[in-house]
Parts: sequence; C-alpha cells; structure tokens
Amino acid sequence: MNIIFKKIEEFYKGNKPFVVYRKPNSSVVSGFFMNDDEIYYTSQFKETGFVFAPFNSDEKAILFLKEKAEIIEENLDLNEDFSLNDDFTVDANSDKEKHIHLVEKALDEINNNELKKVVVSRKEDVQISNFDLLLTFKKLLKNYTNAFVYVWFHPKVGLWFGATPETLLNISDHNFKTMSLAGTQVYVNSDEVIWKTKELEEQQLVTNFIENQLEKISSNLKIDKTETVKAGNLLHLRTRVEGELNKKSSLKELIRGLHPTPAVCGLPREKAKDFINQNENYKRTFYTGFLGELNLENKNSSLFVNLRCMNIEEKIASIYIGGGITKDSNAKKEWEETIAKSKTMKKVL
Repeated sequence: MNIIFKKIEEFYKGNKPFVVYRKPNSSVVSGFFMNDDEIYYTSQFKETGFVFAPFNSDEKAILFLKEKAEIIEENLDLNEDFSLNDDFTVDANSDKEKHIHLVEKALDEINNNELKKVVVSRKEDVQISNFDLLLTFKKLLKNYTNAFVYVWFHPKVGLWFGATPETLLNISDHNFKTMSLAGTQVYVNSDEVIWKTKELEEQQLVTNFIENQLEKISSNLKIDKTETVKAGNLLHLRTRVEGELNKKSSLKELIRGLHPTPAVCGLPREKAKDFINQNENYKRTFYTGFLGELNLENKNSSLFVNLRCMNIEEKIASIYIGGGITKDSNAKKEWEETIAKSKTMKKVL
C-alpha cells in the first residue's frame, strides 16, 4: 500500500488532522499531516500552508500551517478498478418541492428586483453503512482525473471530500490565472454540444463580474474564448482569465475580489448573498467556499472552489448541490440539474 494511504488510515484512526489532495490532470498526490489538533485560522492569507475557507467570507478560514505539518508527495498510479454505484434511489420528494419553491422564490426576486442571478443550493443526506474512507477517496481519484480531488479531516471540524471542476485562483509571483465557470448540461456521448441562451448569458455575467473585480487591482488582463469542459457526467462552459496583480495589491484583495464568485453566489454579490442566507434552509459552511495551497514554494497559491463535495458524520453523508438561477431558469429543470450533480458524490459511496 502507498505510504500516503497508510498515513491517511493512521491519522483518521488516530483522530489527527490531515488533508490529502491531487490537482487536476496530475498523478501527484500531496498530503499535510498535522502534528497537533489546534485549529489555526487565517484572515490575511499571508501564511504558508493549506487553507480551507467557508462560503461566508466574513468567517475566518482554517489553515493547516506548513511548519506544523509533515508534508508527503507521492506519484500515484491507481490501476485498481473500482465499481461505481449507479443504482441509488432518490428519496427526494420533500426535497423536490422545497427546492422548486426556492427556485421560484429566486425567480420572483430576479423579475421584481435588482437581482440578476442567484445560486441556490440544497443539502441531501444519504444514509451510509460500512463507510470506507480510503475506498471512497480512491474512487474519487480514479474517476475524476480532471478535477481537484481531496479528503480533508479535522477532529474538531469534520470530514470532507470533494472533486471540484472549478479553479478559484492560481497565482505565482504576481501572475494569476482564474476562470469563470457556469452553465451545466448532462454529457450525452456527443461532440456536438449546443448551449442555450440562458447558459451563455449566465456565463457572460460571471466573466463580466470577474473582469470588473480584477480591473482595479491588476493589469494585463487577458480573457480567453469560452470553451466547453467535461467534469464527470456533466459539461460546463469555461472562460479562462489571466493577469498580473498590481505591486500595491495583496493576495487577500484578490481573493476577496473573487470569492464568492457569481458561479456560487450571484449578482449583485451582496444582494445574492442576502437572498441565500435568508432563504436556503441550511448553512452551507464549507460548500462553495474554497481550499488549496497557500503561499507554498515561491509564494505559489493554488485555490479551488469547493463544489461537488460532501461531509461525512457518523452514518450520514451530506451532499451539497446547487445551480445558478437567472430570469430564463425553469424550476423543474433546475431540480433535475441538482440530481445530475449529486451523482458525482453518490457514485463513490
């Protein structure tokens, strides 16, 4: 068994904090194994380590400090075959009504007020018996090669898994890359992908927001053509954005400018955030927050939006899924989209 997997088992059994992750399209798995179970926070993003930040940007982010960790990197070749579970039942009628009602409320708000877009989400609790942490993580690694895949544990916070398709930010020295990611459709074995006006408009809103936020603190902004990318069984629209952070601006300003993006919150940002906090009937905590490497070698940071994720507590896996609502949204279709998105995590349970 690989060293890093042995370490995961040892730390999880010993109730000690750790994170193990693999970046998109890489075979290198990295881990931070902590030597105490204090909770350290960051609000300035000047420290070095691995950050795990909540959706609510007023709350502090948890930091696994580099100097308090044993860091392991391993080249991983997973040649085992893992069967995925495809026959889960969706016991979701109560959820369905609630979610459709929430989408309709969002549409009302969009049609009658200044809200242009809002991302509404739900939490689905799945009963699990004989949960196997290592097997679940291996299935994620094997099946979602182009996602940022992670398992994160702190005995005082909880256990989280994810396979996210969305980069929040890569920064090296003062050069950064980010992306706008919006629009979703289920992949049906075809290269002919047709996007409707709703998805294209939603994507444009996100791109415009990012451009606006970054203009004040950066230079040489370059926005690529929008492309279609595949994540698991879904397709998304993606636009890459890059630029240079001004000498007087900080990583904190860049993060605060981007997070939460309209892809997980909405536009205008503050109005969307208020709508989410008042109308979603649960607390997102780390879902739609961000996580990743902070100021590692040469001040490199590599941060990802915490999507397609779940947290495990005793015999329950809480799976989080959402979708962007704009004036052209259809409540029933939005519900179906959350069902499609929930499969990423359900398949590995």
